[in-house]
This record gives sequence, C-alpha cells and structure tokens, in this order.
Amino acid sequence: MDWISGLQRAIDYVEEHLADEIDYEEAAKRAYSSSFHFQRVFSMICGYTLGDYIRYRRLSLAGSELAAENAKVIDVALKYGYDSPESFSRAFSRFHGVSPSAAKNGCNIKSFSALSVKLTLCGGNTMDYRIEKREAFKIVCRKQQVNKPQGDTAAADISAFWGKCSSDGTMSVLPKYASFENFHGVLGICFSGEMADSGFPYGIGAEYNGAPVTDEGFELVEIPAHTYAVFTCKGKMPEAFKETYKRICTEFFPQSSEYQYGNGIELEVYPSADVQNPDYTCEIWIAVEKKNR
Repeated sequence: MDWISGLQRAIDYVEEHLADEIDYEEAAKRAYSSSFHFQRVFSMICGYTLGDYIRYRRLSLAGSELAAENAKVIDVALKYGYDSPESFSRAFSRFHGVSPSAAKNGCNIKSFSALSVKLTLCGGNTMDYRIEKREAFKIVCRKQQVNKPQGDTAAADISAFWGKCSSDGTMSVLPKYASFENFHGVLGICFSGEMADSGFPYGIGAEYNGAPVTDEGFELVEIPAHTYAVFTCKGKMPEAFKETYKRICTEFFPQSSEYQYGNGIELEVYPSADVQNPDYTCEIWIAVEKKNR
C-alpha cells in the first residue's frame, strides 16, 4: 500500500503545481522512489511519460480557461510555462486540433483528466527472482550518456550503443579484461544514480580481471556493495526485456513487503549475442534496499 499511496501523492503534487515549475525529484520522493525509477515506472504503467502527462494536463486546463473565461492567450501561455504565445499556440493546436483563438470562439477542445490511483484485484502470477548480496567489485566498460527514460527513447539510445560496440571492435577486445566467474556474460550497466537533466550514463562491459587496460575507450568503475534483486528474462530481445521490466515495476515492487528500489545501479547480464532466439535467457540485477518500517 505504501507504493500505491506514494504514487497518488506524487500525482497530487504534480496537480497542485501545474501552474508552477514542477520538481521531478520532489514528485519522486512522494512515491518513495528516485527520479530515474519514478519516471521509468510512470511511463510503463501509464503508456506516456511524466513530461507528457504534465503537458497534456496543462494544455487541457489552458483550453478550459480560454473557452470559459475572458482570458488573454498570452496570460494563459505564461501561466502554464510557455515562453511565448507562438510556442503555446503550436503546442495547443497539436493537442486540441484548433488554435487558442478558435477555442475562445467556441470550437470543440479536448479534455485530459487527472490521474487517480485505484486499488484493483490483480496478480496471481508467479515471478522468479532471488536476492543476492555483492561486495564492491570493479568493472571495465565503455560508457555513453543516454537520454532520460521517456517511452522508448532511452531504449533506442542503448540499442544503438550496443550496435556501435558490436561493430567497432569493442566486443572483441573486452574479453582481454573480463572475468566471467561471477557474472556469466557481458554486462549492460545502467548508472541510474547518476541521473542528470541530460540523461544518465550507460555502460557495456564486464567484471574486471585485473589485466592492465591499454586500449582506448575503456574505463574502470568500482561498483559499491549492494543487495540485488535478480530476475530471469526469457525470450527474444528487446521485447522480452521490456515485458520483464514492466512486470518488475508493476508486480514485484508494488507487492514486495521487504524491498524497494535502491539508488545507484542496474545490471543486465547477457550470456551470448544470440538475442533474437525466442529461448534466449538473460538476467536483470536491480540494486534494492530494505523498506523502512
């Protein structure tokens, strides 16, 4: 129930500040989550991003005000965060299908209602996972900044990065520095604790075997000690990954009485490059922490 009530508090915070600057970090805190995970989970549950929700709600309210009140377009534009009537008019027309002036003159406009979280009976499904504690260890990897998780944007950036590393020789050089004793495959590393306005770092690498790193483009990163929830993902990529991650977000964490998202790291363990095989199996490791009682 904490997760459900927290999500409603986050939505309430957004609704209360639609005419102000909205702090994504503050919204996430209301949902007992980091900004990264809150935005990712929000997109998976709702089918649109938090940014989209805020924009749709603002434009919906702006349309109501123009239709029902003697409001000036420029005043409504500034109220809902637009720098100019022109940028507001473009966004308004895309959303409503009519211009702001047409809305003032009685044309039909669209309504986008506020979200309300309701408890429904669901589940009854099994989901295999295990909890593993790992002491600090080093990885060797190449890193690239990718966009924030908005819809499939981050997934597209990450997929392109894997393609680049497969074609530029990275994957053939990596085994020189890799140990596959603890993680039986190549790692995709999501540094979610380093989320910034521009996005977050994503790495492709492996646990480090101690050999001197002489090839350009690789760096060593120490991963602090964490407790991980480890999930098996089976099926053709990336569809199976998306489905498994959605179930993690919508089934495991909301219903877990013990664990919540940690703030720092996610690991994807890929045992081979045969990702188009319908029987392909990999693992998702998510840093977790015990809930405060």
